[in-house]
Amino acid sequence: MAQQVQGVVAPGKNEPVRVETIVVPDPGPGEAVVKVQACGVCHTDLHYKQGGINDEFPFLLGHEAAGVVESVGAGVTEVAPGDFVILNWRAVCGNCRACLRGRPQYCFDTHNAKQKMTLTDGTELSPALGIGAFAEKTLVAAGQCTKVDPSVSPAVAGLLGCGVMAGIGAAINTGQVGRGDSVAVIGCGGVGDAAIVGARLAGAARIIAVDVDDRKLETAKSMGATHTVNSRSTDAVAAIRELTGGFGADVVIEAVGRPETYQQAFYARDLAGTVVLVGVPTPEMKLELPLLDVFGRGGSLKSSWYGDCLPSRDFPMLVDLHQQGRIDLGAFVTETIGLGDVEKAFARMHEGDVLRSVVVF
Repeated sequence: MAQQVQGVVAPGKNEPVRVETIVVPDPGPGEAVVKVQACGVCHTDLHYKQGGINDEFPFLLGHEAAGVVESVGAGVTEVAPGDFVILNWRAVCGNCRACLRGRPQYCFDTHNAKQKMTLTDGTELSPALGIGAFAEKTLVAAGQCTKVDPSVSPAVAGLLGCGVMAGIGAAINTGQVGRGDSVAVIGCGGVGDAAIVGARLAGAARIIAVDVDDRKLETAKSMGATHTVNSRSTDAVAAIRELTGGFGADVVIEAVGRPETYQQAFYARDLAGTVVLVGVPTPEMKLELPLLDVFGRGGSLKSSWYGDCLPSRDFPMLVDLHQQGRIDLGAFVTETIGLGDVEKAFARMHEGDVLRSVVVF
């Protein structure tokens, strides 16, 4: 029987979000209903609200979440009612050319729940990244649920569902940071700081944090940055080169998503070094680089989508490392809020006051 719950809806482009009654259907084949316990307020949710992803309003926002499986549909074997799970937005198919080559993290046919959640008048909702977790309960594909240690705080675990995983994965999976490497991270919001955590975990010897906000640079130091550069007052490329013996960093992670900062990343890397783009650009942005420089400098220019993660592999591992005290995922939780505070959380995000506001149910 369908259930009615409260959820946060973006009704139209740049309109304030509001709490509405949401109708959640019973799970169909391959689907699960999850009782959400916590969901982080991510920049991607703001992009949805602003119409920066697509125009399929109204959106049911929220995607960086953890909770408990309440019920499952026919054929579901991965999870069962009562399992504590982190939600992910890339349920792999197992059958595409990437999956069949043993590279499911690059799956070309990820999927979501087939049924739609609606408003009480029947209006279909578009769940953010196929999840829609600013709601007391949500309907997802069972493959979007990853079981983890239930003793971890839901507010912490949920962050692995998007931003923290994107940053850590950009360093470890995409950038393949190794022991003794030098790493520069441009943009020290939540994803950039997670990249710093990932670089430290991988054994980087020098981690240079770059931002225009001294408050963010201080936070980056607490996350593991060994050096900081305020690019508002200092040439970031020159500073990174100076801090790396004049050569440039082995891996430069761009966590802003702008052409200007990407160019900085490109020229701040060592010869044969790696640039990783994890910041999300907007559709109108264009990048210009001399092709001779692309050729002559060698190395790799990579994009990191979801940190090239495989949730079934990476989520439990990172939860275990957190539980062992080897990484502090709790440091990303700036505040916990209620459903009615999401619009205010978006404002605080703009002001640079928070790494993550987390809605707790």
